[in-house]
Amino acid sequence: MSVVESNSDFQPTVLAFCCHWCTYSGADLAGLNRMNYPANIRLLRVPCSGRVNPQYVLTAFNKGCDGVLVCGCHPGDCHYVSGNYFAKRRMMAFKRLLEYTGLEPERFQIRWISGSEAGKFRDVVTQVCEEIRALGPLKHSASFEAFAEQGALGTVNALTPANKAEEVVEND
Repeated sequence: MSVVESNSDFQPTVLAFCCHWCTYSGADLAGLNRMNYPANIRLLRVPCSGRVNPQYVLTAFNKGCDGVLVCGCHPGDCHYVSGNYFAKRRMMAFKRLLEYTGLEPERFQIRWISGSEAGKFRDVVTQVCEEIRALGPLKHSASFEAFAEQGALGTVNALTPANKAEEVVEND
């Protein structure tokens, strides 16, 4: 059996962290409009995309997810003013770290979807699931295992202003 044949039967498990105010509403609207999208995606509603800790993404990969999608409000439209800007900065740095450990970049994606974009939600979810299905099941590399075990997230978590404020308070 070739790799192409084995991947055609493979159905990836994808976890989507969805902003309560925008993306989750878009997913709800897609469901209300009876839009079809892959059933193998699991939605996890979070208050804001800025609240997604990179450790949650690592946990998802370690618990068997083949891909992770972080979705939030469009830049400038965040219910919490700048949460999506923090999410973008933190997750892009984290994505580079994951790539460094040998993880394919398509397995971790960040997208902006508003509550009125049910069609965009369907299209994004379908595209992400297809890209991950084409990659096949996730196989952890030795460097990824070491990265996950060490919890080497200090550099990523240091990118958030909240953590910098805590450092200042602790140093005083």
